[in-house]
Amino acid sequence: MNRKSHPKDVIKYCPRCGCNHFNTSDGGRSFRCEECGFVYFINNSAAVACLILDHSNRLLLCRRAEEPEAGKLDLPGGFVEPMETAEQAVKREIREELDVNVIKQKYLTSFPNEYVYSGFSVFTLDMAYLCEIDTFKRISPGDDISAVEFFLPEEIKMEELYSDSIRNIINYFIVNKTK
Repeated sequence: MNRKSHPKDVIKYCPRCGCNHFNTSDGGRSFRCEECGFVYFINNSAAVACLILDHSNRLLLCRRAEEPEAGKLDLPGGFVEPMETAEQAVKREIREELDVNVIKQKYLTSFPNEYVYSGFSVFTLDMAYLCEIDTFKRISPGDDISAVEFFLPEEIKMEELYSDSIRNIINYFIVNKTK
């Protein structure tokens, strides 16, 4: 966990009244404003990660085009938007990142993650979905990815992956795909 980017080290002012009497409580899991009483909880943000296999059982991985960790391998996916289901986010993210449509999806597992962006830790719950898409012929990298590559899951170099949660998701898939 990156201590310098943890919300308790970054958030200094109450988002409701703006005063600087906004202190952590519950061991750093929440903030309470001494002026107006506003309480802010540090909760996980929801995110989706999609596992897509081609006809040769190779896993589709994306190269990250932007920080954090530009150039690293990642599963396609992203944050769930407000009032959106995880399943809707899967379809939207695949359309935005690959310009193809999800025709089938199945929930697989989830792992926690710390996503540090602009010097601020966003704690996520990365929900993994096994997905089928309508075509591989017109995949076009877009949004925040620079390239698409295919790997046999067992041959992926784990150190090339973006985050621990993505490594955990892929390891989970490898271990459980034959069960």
